[in-house]
Amino acid sequence: MNLFRKGIILAALQCALVLSLTGKLLYDRATRPHVWVKTMRYDPNLPIRGRYLSLMLAPDAGDAYFDRTNNQQVVFFVPEHSVEFNGEVWAEVTIPRQGPPRPIRLGIRKDGQIQPVPVN
Repeated sequence: MNLFRKGIILAALQCALVLSLTGKLLYDRATRPHVWVKTMRYDPNLPIRGRYLSLMLAPDAGDAYFDRTNNQQVVFFVPEHSVEFNGEVWAEVTIPRQGPPRPIRLGIRKDGQIQPVPVN
């Protein structure tokens, strides 16, 4: 087997791996519950800092999926010139069967309504 054929096989295996993970995440997003969870800002002690918003999920004690979302950390990458996050910041997350919640989007609560923030 020559080097070119080995490279093609390796590339195909890597593509299959990435596509299977993408399919799993899309399937979870389509079939698993989504919930809005109140957040609080969290500043990790990391050497790499950038344009991201580190949040810790802080649901109320009676909220659905409290045990799965309490004190979980999520990170949102935001554009350089994004919206100001004034007010109570909420995050919509997918609750998978296992593992931490997966963030979908951010929202700001105004007048009792959560309005999604366009950050992408």
